[in-house]
Amino acid sequence: MLRTFVGLYLRELGGWISISALLELFADAEISHSSTRSAVSRLKDKGELIPERRELLTEGGVGSSGVAGYRLDPRSLTDLERGDRRIFSYRVQGGADDWCLVSYSLPEVDRVKRTQLRRQLMGLGFGAVTDGLWIAPGHLLAEIEEALETLEVRDRATIFLTRTPLTSEPFEQAAAKWWDLDRLAGRHHEFLSRYEPVAEHLADGREAFTLWLRCVDDWKTIPYVDPGLPASALPDGWPGDRSVALFALLRSRLEQPARDYVSSAAPRRQWRSATKQDR
Repeated sequence: MLRTFVGLYLRELGGWISISALLELFADAEISHSSTRSAVSRLKDKGELIPERRELLTEGGVGSSGVAGYRLDPRSLTDLERGDRRIFSYRVQGGADDWCLVSYSLPEVDRVKRTQLRRQLMGLGFGAVTDGLWIAPGHLLAEIEEALETLEVRDRATIFLTRTPLTSEPFEQAAAKWWDLDRLAGRHHEFLSRYEPVAEHLADGREAFTLWLRCVDDWKTIPYVDPGLPASALPDGWPGDRSVALFALLRSRLEQPARDYVSSAAPRRQWRSATKQDR
């Protein structure tokens, strides 16, 4: 949930927040100070949050002797922007849109990279046609290109853009073998059961912040495991359309009052670094 908070708000706060404001905001979300400190410590150890003391600048000069806080590692910005696109711009494959197929061959000596590539493909929402052939909606082309380059295996993979593959069985049955649709449907049903009861509730302030933070935290992995398959690949009664619409409704009701609450609790002021880094 701390990662969710960072993605939602830290950039808007200027990339830095005092530890006291962070602790109080998470206390508002009914998360203890000790749990928040533990989460901060984990992200600090991973280099995603960097400890830094800052001084408040006023018209008369420096207005504080140094406030402990954390700033966002600039190297995280690309990942956060990529996450924004997936989470808030969920895209569904159209009937006439291309599919993206990835074929690769990595020998046993490259077992580690082969395992990493499989995890990347699954994490992006690709389905496994065979061991070395994966498929996903064509709008994921740029993401898989980047993943292949990052793993340094682009030269051992070939990407095809194609219309709907011609399978010997109905395409819906083939898709059920390539993706675990029961698991995906379960994720959508879980989100629906948790948030449909509160969808019409008009929340503001602390309540909007708490609900929106938890909502995004529960939603954010769904667009990665469900890449936006078209109706032709899905069984009747697919719950994905309902959960996508529900998330959009909750966003329209909660996002702005939650943002306003965070801004009031941790206002963006003129801060100056007190030290290079508080270790």
